[in-house]
Amino acid sequence: MEFDWHNMPFELVSSLTIKEIEESFEDPFAVRLLPDSARFSAQARFFNLGRSSSGKGVFSVFKTNGKIIRVICAREFTENEQFFYQSRMNQMLSL
Repeated sequence: MEFDWHNMPFELVSSLTIKEIEESFEDPFAVRLLPDSARFSAQARFFNLGRSSSGKGVFSVFKTNGKIIRVICAREFTENEQFFYQSRMNQMLSL
């Protein structure tokens, strides 16, 4: 996966690094979603919920051309996102 970090459209919060954001996309249990909101789907924005190698939960909004990922926004999981991620991971492990 290749990332475009030129002219980032958001400020990195002190609790996240670019490396952690990239690692969250490599998480084998990462959940990628296409939002059903017209606001996001009209501009082909996607959501990624994944963990960095240190275990930090990262929620990202991104767009891609199939080769390069451009992260629009990234932050740590909320409590609900943590629950959703954990539920999906448990579901995948039980298959």
